[in-house]
Amino acid sequence: MSIDWNAYPSEGFYDELVAGNGHRAIAGLLADLEALGPEELVARQEAADVSIKEMGITFTVYSEEGGAIDRTWPFDIIPRIIAQSEWERVEAGLRQRVQALNLFIDDLYHDQKVIKDGVFPAEVLAKSVNFRPQCIGVDPPLGIWAHICGSDLVRDADGTLYVLEDNLRVPSGVSYMLENRLVTKRVLPELFEHYAPLPVDDYPSELFDTLAALSPRPADYPAVVVLTPGIYNSAYFEHSYLAQQMGCELVEGRDLFVDKDDCVYMRTVDGLARVDVVYRRIDDLFLDPEAFLPDSALGVPGLMRAWKAGNVALANAPGAGVADDKVVYAFVPELIRYYLDADPIIPNVPTYRCMEADALAYTLENMERMVVKPANESGGYGMLVGPASTKAEREHFAELIKKDPRNYIAQPALKLSTVPTIIGKKLEPRHVDLRPFILSADRQQVTMGGLTRVAMRKGSLVVNSSQGGGSKDTWIVPEPPQAEE
Repeated sequence: MSIDWNAYPSEGFYDELVAGNGHRAIAGLLADLEALGPEELVARQEAADVSIKEMGITFTVYSEEGGAIDRTWPFDIIPRIIAQSEWERVEAGLRQRVQALNLFIDDLYHDQKVIKDGVFPAEVLAKSVNFRPQCIGVDPPLGIWAHICGSDLVRDADGTLYVLEDNLRVPSGVSYMLENRLVTKRVLPELFEHYAPLPVDDYPSELFDTLAALSPRPADYPAVVVLTPGIYNSAYFEHSYLAQQMGCELVEGRDLFVDKDDCVYMRTVDGLARVDVVYRRIDDLFLDPEAFLPDSALGVPGLMRAWKAGNVALANAPGAGVADDKVVYAFVPELIRYYLDADPIIPNVPTYRCMEADALAYTLENMERMVVKPANESGGYGMLVGPASTKAEREHFAELIKKDPRNYIAQPALKLSTVPTIIGKKLEPRHVDLRPFILSADRQQVTMGGLTRVAMRKGSLVVNSSQGGGSKDTWIVPEPPQAEE
């Protein structure tokens, strides 16, 4: 039995495969999936689920009781295709965005010209939970604060791509992007004979080169370590995966110490070894008990001293999270114009800053049509999805917003694009977003695609794995040449 795409329930949303089949690679993929048929696709999906278990690809979910459960990574085998011609514009837009954000972060910890010139409000910075006074005046290597950034993209009903948010503290998910490609090649090898999605498997080497470029010591092979909070962290799989792929040591805070010379050393079976670069996957406040939370057992006492002395590089730099604020996000178009004298290449989702009186009034009057987000929550938590909310929930959120308008933004509830997804024994549309990763050091690199996250629950717009989301392989494909007649 073949797939009847005419009967596919697009439900009024922009489906990137079915509606986007003007691209010949997409049209070809639809035909190939149709030729496989639903029974074979389900069998391949089951094979992928087995592969993921065998490969040990997991993520951690925390329960309300305080426990942690390891689960296999939810993955759908139908790839998402994006034309290379479109991706070139997206890549340029992401480079532009991260460049402006790094200039903004550096400005905030130095002269704060952006505030003096009236472009960014002082009150937003005053209430920033991720601004670190300990970082004022520090000059990180190459002037870069956010070396690894994950910016989330969404596509609206008319096909327009928007930036939904930026993640500059410890963005996660790139290991799943890499594993998604491996699993897809394993269960759908024939598709890779017909198409040539641009590679993503060079990411670990690009990440290592980015980190190595920050080394304070000239060396052919700088000592780079990945600092993890430990096995109970939700992203521990990624920490260990990236350390292994880069050929670096995976360390916890107790494996490192700062000596009297303000240099960082690692304890090894062969004795002490100096560390040049720390790719830290620990939040700022737990990084160094001397500088931040004194009772943190996860960090390294004196690490900030070593960083300020220029004896070790930290990626991402402490304090970079000041730009990881959804209210700061609302100012990014102005920041691009201010720092780069250019218009944004990729637009923000239209955003209402509740700290502004008109925006606050509009938000309160239209909450049933809005998505309301607090400034610093992540993972899909703490927000109101207006169209799916009750009157009581909206009234509760209205009170929260009125108590602290600076802490909230509101956006129209977009009709997020969908991609065919195997649900049970059939194909159904599910909403998706995309997290590309941008590396910044002596040069910028953007992943060829990124992590496509899928809201596996019907009608849901929340794609986070902690909220039941899954993922897909993302293919950036060139337009096939026209066949000669």
